[in-house]
Amino acid sequence: MTFALDDHWVWDFWLAETGDLFHLFYLHAPRSLGDPDLRHRNASIGHAVSRDLRHWADRGPVLGPGNAGDFDETATWTGSVIRAPDGSWRMFYTGARFPSADSPVNIETIGVATSADLATWTKSPTPALAADPRWYETLPDRTWREEAWRDPWVFADPGGDGWHMLITARAAHGDPLDRGVVAHAMSPDLETWTVREPLSAPGAGFAHLEVPQLVTIEGRGALLFSCDTAHLAGERRTRGERGGIWAVAVEGATGPIRPAEAARVTGDDLYSGRAVRDATGRWVLLAFENVGRDGDFVGRVCDPLPLGWSDDGRLSVVVEEPVR
Repeated sequence: MTFALDDHWVWDFWLAETGDLFHLFYLHAPRSLGDPDLRHRNASIGHAVSRDLRHWADRGPVLGPGNAGDFDETATWTGSVIRAPDGSWRMFYTGARFPSADSPVNIETIGVATSADLATWTKSPTPALAADPRWYETLPDRTWREEAWRDPWVFADPGGDGWHMLITARAAHGDPLDRGVVAHAMSPDLETWTVREPLSAPGAGFAHLEVPQLVTIEGRGALLFSCDTAHLAGERRTRGERGGIWAVAVEGATGPIRPAEAARVTGDDLYSGRAVRDATGRWVLLAFENVGRDGDFVGRVCDPLPLGWSDDGRLSVVVEEPVR
């Protein structure tokens, strides 16, 4: 059973675990808007739980847009949840602000909310961090329709040296169509963050590398990210490649990351892929159903797909033999 809502589209999501319970935090917007492209201006964050990643109980909205003038005044977008050393939970999320209803221009900033139980969340009134123009494209550059600074993926340093955040961003230089990079920030305490140089270089064939997730599967590191066909660039576009969910092998907690070597895991039919261990310990991929056979937006989360390394060293969806 996929996770779907009758009256809302569901798309990007992220997960947390407590014991044998999986917590799904998902973006949603009402289907009554009519045009699915309008969902981005009307996104809030919901919460659902499951024991098997297949059967979900929805617990409703947990985080929505702020007040006029706030960095998240228009919508709350994709993030990640991490447990702090004191036992509390932190949700780092994207705040979106569209200054004009008639323009696609928007500014994205990373915000943070705190919870004791994953159900009730309290936002910090000030953002956690914004794009640093020393390394990253910002709206005044006038090279793109948005100030891209979204989809924070937060994880503890394996060596105990604080915390890392990976962010969807664009470099401050290079071909405007091919500036997608993985931005990097560090914190000693999940409170104070310092923006660092990107972990990847522009020119890899992606206008953006969305919803990054760094995972270690069967002892091998990989970065999962998403980029659809419309936002491929450079030689990828020239060759007529198609978009979807991508993966590239990574050594160490912070790379270097080489998106030019990335290979597709799925097509445009699925997006915003997340790797997670299921209740049996098996690695699976969850994603939202993006483009249907009729070309329309679907807007629901798929059932888990087995994930593993292929013989040629690529992270792939494992095709299982049917049970006879």
